[in-house]
Amino acid sequence: MSTQSEAKLENDLIAQLTAASFEPVKIENAAALKANLKVQLERANKITLTEREFENVLISLEKGNIFDKSKRLKGKVDVVHDDGIISYLTLLSTDASKNIFQVTNQVTVHGKYENRYDVTILVNGLPLVQIELKRRGIEMAEAFNQIKRYDKHTFGAEGALFNYIQLFVISNGVNTKYFSNNRELSFKQTFHWTDVDNNKINVLHQFADAFLNKEHLTKMLSRYIVQNETGKFLMVLRPYQFYAVEAIVEQVKTSDKHGYIWHTTGSGKTLTSFKTAQILSRLDNVDRVVFVVDRKDLDYQTAKEFDAFLKGSVDSTGDTKSLLNQFLGSRPVPKQSANASENSANDGEVLPQVAEYSPIYSSNVNRINKLTITTIQKLNNLITKPRFKGQVEHLRQERVVFIFDECHRSQFGETHQNIVEFFEKAQLFGFTGTPIFADNATAKKVEGKGVQKRTTKDLFGERLHNYVIIDAIRDDNVLPFAIEYYGKLKHKQTGLDADVSSIDIAEFFSSPKRIKQVCEHIIGIHGHKTKRKFNAMLCVASVPDLITYYDTFKALKAEGKHKLNIATIFSYGVNEAEEFEGEADAKGLAEANAKVHSRDKLDSYIGDYNEQFGTSYSTQDTDSFYNYYKDLSNRTKNGEVDILLVVNMFLTGFDAPSLNTIYVDKNLKYHGLVQAFSRTNRLNGTVKSHGNVMCYRNLKPQADEAFALFSNKQPIEYIEVSNLEALTEDFAKALEALKAIAPDVQSVDDLPDEDMQAGFIKQFRILMRLKNQLETFSDFDIEELGISEQEFVDYASKYGDLARELKGNPTDKESILADIDFELELLQRDNVNVGYIRHLLQTMLEESCDDAKDKKRQVIANLLATEPTLYSKRSLIEGFIEKSLQGLVQGAEFDEYIEEQKQLKMRKIAEEEKLDPLKLDQIVFDIEQGLNVESLKSDDIAKLTTEKMTFRTRRTILPRITERLKSFAATFIEGFH
Repeated sequence: MSTQSEAKLENDLIAQLTAASFEPVKIENAAALKANLKVQLERANKITLTEREFENVLISLEKGNIFDKSKRLKGKVDVVHDDGIISYLTLLSTDASKNIFQVTNQVTVHGKYENRYDVTILVNGLPLVQIELKRRGIEMAEAFNQIKRYDKHTFGAEGALFNYIQLFVISNGVNTKYFSNNRELSFKQTFHWTDVDNNKINVLHQFADAFLNKEHLTKMLSRYIVQNETGKFLMVLRPYQFYAVEAIVEQVKTSDKHGYIWHTTGSGKTLTSFKTAQILSRLDNVDRVVFVVDRKDLDYQTAKEFDAFLKGSVDSTGDTKSLLNQFLGSRPVPKQSANASENSANDGEVLPQVAEYSPIYSSNVNRINKLTITTIQKLNNLITKPRFKGQVEHLRQERVVFIFDECHRSQFGETHQNIVEFFEKAQLFGFTGTPIFADNATAKKVEGKGVQKRTTKDLFGERLHNYVIIDAIRDDNVLPFAIEYYGKLKHKQTGLDADVSSIDIAEFFSSPKRIKQVCEHIIGIHGHKTKRKFNAMLCVASVPDLITYYDTFKALKAEGKHKLNIATIFSYGVNEAEEFEGEADAKGLAEANAKVHSRDKLDSYIGDYNEQFGTSYSTQDTDSFYNYYKDLSNRTKNGEVDILLVVNMFLTGFDAPSLNTIYVDKNLKYHGLVQAFSRTNRLNGTVKSHGNVMCYRNLKPQADEAFALFSNKQPIEYIEVSNLEALTEDFAKALEALKAIAPDVQSVDDLPDEDMQAGFIKQFRILMRLKNQLETFSDFDIEELGISEQEFVDYASKYGDLARELKGNPTDKESILADIDFELELLQRDNVNVGYIRHLLQTMLEESCDDAKDKKRQVIANLLATEPTLYSKRSLIEGFIEKSLQGLVQGAEFDEYIEEQKQLKMRKIAEEEKLDPLKLDQIVFDIEQGLNVESLKSDDIAKLTTEKMTFRTRRTILPRITERLKSFAATFIEGFH
């Protein structure tokens, strides 16, 4: 039976498009293309053009490069008629019903060489989609290379109308991809289309149904081709980006509900959010779109990236006054009345400042100016500080759409409530790579509502679309991780007798001796890990630790131990408390002294940077420090900095494709861990195959937990809150237990020993937690629970003083530095492969409750469904899970189970294909030892058979046996050894 030819594939596609109301048209050459263009432009615009007028149109159309033509496509072309009247031609309508779709094939164009194109889709006569096909069995890369050749030789010839192509499609029938008309693209930047649940649509006729229908094609061409103004090239949204934007736009058009998008870190949220903001700003029923980020450093980066997509679309605001200027400038401000009282707001406060901030734009609203980028801090100032708030009172009823970047960082304080209360018609949408779910939610105090745990869903409502980390790795949109864990404690001969509770853990991790060992280890492996092509980041637990690290690297460099360029940045002043959270107290440092010391140190480190790069930055003023941040960011991205030392800064929102390694010496978990690790997995050519994560603390349990959580597409998004009656009952029992220990406040002083004192502390802590939960109920009254507010506060005072007394001074902690050695031994290396699955299986089967098992099982199912290297093993591993849960095998028998199934499969292949079992055993052994099945020749396969074959049967039998061997190797051998 013959295979499907390229011609049949082409004819079937044309027939399919014709059935979908594409008009078939025969266009043999460039002259016919131009003649058809005249007819279709006249039809679409309901106009008649003379030959002379059309020649002028062609002259206009020929101007510029691919980028210019794409911009022209979304505008209008003016026509000067013979009688002097000017009219305008629409080249592409956003309404599919107003466009004329045609399909043709084998158009011949003469340029440097003659080329014939497979299938071309014309919209209003212009070739906007080019489809190149290869017969089944031929790699799509050949079609991609063919398009690159056409672009070089003929797309710009004979009027250059083929430079209007916006999208290319390549297919061999069973695999299909699309990409934008960007000459700099590599084959890696071609995309599969998917359904809304991220399932690939590969088969050509299914792709044509989903992607090449008129409605969808119009959206892609008119909305989702992005012109990158900085690079002057075209980009096209990937399917998950498309679905996210569509979901938000639909939500804004049809409701006033909020929502959030979960797209994993590194998957291109900036492009998605930009396109969302751009489309929303064009809606007539939206007054303003505000893109909100969390910190000034992200404000700069996001503004820069937005500006890359559309220059001038965003003016990053330097302060709240500038933000006010933008808010007042993009829309007309109500005129001041002669009677000042008529212009009062906020309890009669007059607004004399309005004149100072007169509109900076004309009263005709420029759509670009409907888009503002700012930080959440400045936005909060605008709507809470009286001197600003009074001037924007008239905007309360505007329909403002807020888009929050990395919404989990910025939206868990009272600012969220301030925004919702001020902008009464606001809609809020959040983008995050690592949402807050029930499992990773932390309790935070909410003004007027006590201490609460809140998820991303609590704040933003329903998740509108998700694209998780395993989806991104599967699609080659981000790289996988290779995680190595280093560090082993070894007791010296003297032994270790100290009570565990009294050990100074912070002293151990921060000891200069240990840090020097880590520095020397990093120096030793850095060249290998970065391949001397990439650079790295080192994140540490605190500013004091960072100072020790930097000084150690500097000393080792002075000794000639390395030539690496080391640089650093960390917060100081207002933000320094975040850097010192926990660690400063543990080390017994006075916070004020630490601040002064750290800022002085940072200035000296910036001095080193200035000497290295000929710059002149410092912390003496905000602008200089901000400029240092920007310069350091750029030099890190350019590879001029070998290792960047950080505590918290740069661990989120920093995309550097040149960075492939992160050294980790701090405790991380959940979203913080995934965000930090994800600094390493941005794509950067074929040389960068994965992100290296080198852990100098035992983060494996936290890493497993984090990747399990953020690979699960069915996470728990709600937090169960006990009802008032149940909490009241628990509070009464806890109070009774407390009174049994200390009947009144003064009796706390009479507790006889540390055990009783510790019991009081533990019990009062339970009581505080229950009170915090009860305070979320409006009808809560502590007086009705058997204790007055004053008595509770008095107990709290005793609790605080006693807890401090028992905890003792951190310097009293027992040092273990003299009793242990710290050895930098590789403990484990994790890749997402069969070994990783084996580990998850073991932990799943060790779980004691069914809910926990089901949760782990879902994570494994997600990995099997989305990790390409595990596709072939899916049924095998799922079979093991079923047998394990039925008690037929135990977790420790995984390898035995795999071997048993392998032998069964070998016997089955031998019987069905009539192969010699011993020879099959030998070739399987050779494959296990590294023999590539692809390298086997027909004669090698023929030696396995026990039956004679004719020349005719040989042509069908040997390829079939080869394919079965490939499948066998993929299932039972690859990834296991």
